[in-house]
Amino acid sequence: MQAVQDLPTVLDVGLTLDGVLGFELLDVGDEHARGRVAVEDRVRQPFGLVHGGVYAALAESIASIATFRAVHRDGMIAMGSSNQTSFLRPITSGTVHADARRRHRGRTSWMWDVDFSDDEGRLCATTRIAIAVRPAPS
Repeated sequence: MQAVQDLPTVLDVGLTLDGVLGFELLDVGDEHARGRVAVEDRVRQPFGLVHGGVYAALAESIASIATFRAVHRDGMIAMGSSNQTSFLRPITSGTVHADARRRHRGRTSWMWDVDFSDDEGRLCATTRIAIAVRPAPS
């Protein structure tokens, strides 16, 4: 897997949603990516659970970055086009761990499955996400 620090600088998350929520990209490759986010108030919904949107956003982030890493040298960019998340058990503290596996690599779209687990390794949510591959704007 390519080291995260070797990714193109255009992927600096700064004040984007990824940066604001505290997403961390741990490793990334053409077929696999891993990330995580610490459970803090900024990612909880009012009842103390990690907000469902955090799972969807983290899935889209790591799948888009992994896809972009593979296609950017060809002048392409990557962006989410479909995102379906199912929640199996809540996470209220610790860390949300995301493990993405590429299921399909096409010319204009990629498909990823992302599993989310808690610190005990229990499956807590799963996402299927489609990533559109398009020419980079000039």
